This record gives sequence, structure tokens and C-alpha cells, in this order.
Amino acid sequence: QVQLVESGGGLVQAGGSLRLSCAASGRIFSINAMGWYRQAPGKQRELVAVITSGGTTTYADSVKGRFTISRDNFKNTVYLQMNSLKPEDTAVYYCNADDVVSLGPTKDYWGQGTQVTVSS
Repeated sequence: QVQLVESGGGLVQAGGSLRLSCAASGRIFSINAMGWYRQAPGKQRELVAVITSGGTTTYADSVKGRFTISRDNFKNTVYLQMNSLKPEDTAVYYCNADDVVSLGPTKDYWGQGTQVTVSS
């Protein structure tokens, strides 16, 4: 059974920083892309950043230059360093693992979400 466990959310003032972590556990052989999505109240879930197994990154325009995604393939862990946070970054942040090859069927997995709140 593959699970994604997120940590690092919390309350921070505007201009502050937070670092999110997401560790994938289970009998995993490989993971294609890992990424972060967020969903604010009343809005659809949106992509924040994604990183492939080879290290190629993609960012939403709204976070470019402020957020940095990184990945430890040996630990099956993805990180999101968030700097210069703004109130509009407030959302539940979800970790995603794409095309996870494990003992079970190859599929995508989602974490349970972690709340990030940025006060003005």
C-alpha cells in the first residue's frame, strides 16, 4: 500500500517562509513526477509546481521566483520551499505522485493535504 504523508504547513505572516515535505511510503520501485497542488476555499484545485524524476520543474506563474520544488528520489520525498508568502497563497496544499510503480497497479496517489495560512 502506497501512502503520501505531508508535513510542514502552518500559519505564517505575509513575507514569511514555509517548507512543505511529502514522503511516499510503501514498496515503491519508481515514481514519474511528483508535485504540489493547492485548493483555496471556493476555488478549484490548481497546480503549484511539479518535478519529474529527472529533475525538470514546472511552476505556476503565480509562484515563479518565490517557490522552489525539489526532490530526493532515494527517499521518494518531494519538498516545496515557499518564500515571500502572500495572503493569496492561503490554501490546502496537496502532494501528488504520478505513475507510481509499486507491487500494486501503477497509479497516481494524493496526500491528505496540509493547511497553509498566510496572514496579512
